[in-house]
Amino acid sequence: MIKRYSDHAANERTFLAWVRTAIAVMAFGFVIERFDLFLRAVASQAALKQLAPHGQKFANAAGLAFIAIGVVMVVISGFRFVRTTKAIDLEETLPSPGERLDLALAALIGLLGVALFLYMAGAVLPAP
Repeated sequence: MIKRYSDHAANERTFLAWVRTAIAVMAFGFVIERFDLFLRAVASQAALKQLAPHGQKFANAAGLAFIAIGVVMVVISGFRFVRTTKAIDLEETLPSPGERLDLALAALIGLLGVALFLYMAGAVLPAP
């Protein structure tokens, strides 16, 4: 039997949860970046003329940002998984690494979400 098996299993489940979340964030970024293809397929030619050209650049930048955040999440979760695996096997008690990085990633995703909301609100609501 593996010593401290439940701790190692919990560490692995946490790592896999981070990887699933990162994949979802990257997939969302891909959808955002390629949303213009959907609009072109669905919209008529008259509606396409009304689409703002700067919107495409914003969607591309936001999509790439989400994809980059997803990649960063996978890398960070890998480092944390290895570090926690080594810490579980130690007999001594180690301090927690803190939650600053987690909060920074959450804040960055939140800011990108707000920016997308404001962009879509401007695209949907008529100008005064």
